[in-house]
Amino acid sequence: MTKILYVEDDLASQRLVQRILTAEGFEVALADNGLGAIEAARREKPDLILMDINISGLDGYEVTTRLRTVEGMGEVPIIAVTAATLRGDRERALVAGCNGYIPKPIDVDRFSDQVRAYLVGLEDEVGTPEEKAEYLLEYNQRLVNRLEEKIRELENANAELQRVEKMKSDFVVLAGHELRTPLTVIYGYLQILRTNPAIPGEDESEGSPRHLLLKVSDAVKRLSEVIQDILNVSLIDANRLDLSREPVFIHSVIQSVLHNLRSFGPQRNMTIELGQGIKKAPVIEGDPRRLHQAIGNLISNSIKYTPDNGKVIIDAETLEDVVHIWIKDSGVGIPPQELIHIFERFYVLEDVALHRSSKTAFKGGGLGLGLVVSKGIIEAHNGKVWAESPGYDEEKFPGSTFHILLPIGNPFAATEEKGGA
Repeated sequence: MTKILYVEDDLASQRLVQRILTAEGFEVALADNGLGAIEAARREKPDLILMDINISGLDGYEVTTRLRTVEGMGEVPIIAVTAATLRGDRERALVAGCNGYIPKPIDVDRFSDQVRAYLVGLEDEVGTPEEKAEYLLEYNQRLVNRLEEKIRELENANAELQRVEKMKSDFVVLAGHELRTPLTVIYGYLQILRTNPAIPGEDESEGSPRHLLLKVSDAVKRLSEVIQDILNVSLIDANRLDLSREPVFIHSVIQSVLHNLRSFGPQRNMTIELGQGIKKAPVIEGDPRRLHQAIGNLISNSIKYTPDNGKVIIDAETLEDVVHIWIKDSGVGIPPQELIHIFERFYVLEDVALHRSSKTAFKGGGLGLGLVVSKGIIEAHNGKVWAESPGYDEEKFPGSTFHILLPIGNPFAATEEKGGA
């Protein structure tokens, strides 16, 4: 069956032409805008295209010119079906790449015969070579003007996006500071209360005043960390993340991370194994506090997606001028198609309807910022981070491996050279 693609943004016109051509035995595909027409042509591979000129996005002239460069579309007849009937409109359609021209309103009695004539090779001509050259020059100038107009629109839109992004970033930073101030006060007074011997009970005594103070203190600390993550993402996006420059002992950083993670929630029945390479890892230069946070987020992620009785292995090796750290778990894994997304802002692998906040509980959720922060901090040290996994399976537990590369020398040297240049 002969297939015809009709590009038209008016629903009534679509229905009329579709009804006429379907009754004559043609198969009709529809598109209602310029980009949709190009996609439909690639997908449907029509025998003929009926093109309205005044459509949204790319207009009919531009779509026709683009289609002539699409593989398989060079010889497909494209017929302008349009209400643009002023002097020169027909010629402009032909120099843009159309083979014919049918003015609107269409003649219902003749329309199907006109379509058949173009299908068997009928082609309209522009006129004399001089006229064709004149219309081609006019059309080329029109394309240049449209391109200039679109570039200006994109530049203005980009400038506005940057302005809004800066406003958002500034607001997040200000809001974060405003929130941290009272939280710091609350946390400080909680610690004073916890050291008061007059407070009855023990930290481990469920329901006792001292136990309740401990829980409130842990909650405030967790809230502070969430606010800090939001602040860090904003600073990373704005390229305003400040880093100190000190010796960093990888083994000590990871030991500190594991100590901190043990203080969050109930202990997991899990083996965490430190390889010999961690103990032999060289001292690097960087920000130990930031790297503690980055590596901590990655280890926390591995723990959260590994079930009880699972294992997390942390090891390292020296490769020329970089130290390679990897965190391998025996958890649920990551779908291959999601590996490129896990370091994106607000990405979460689990169903958000089943979300529960935790840094260590199995499949405990978060805001989807931890890996983003890790990536930003590591890249600020001129390092790299990525993940590997054979797939996601909650029964076979294929596991995942997170890799970190950090330079052994001065990680800020490249940045300093650029700044000096």
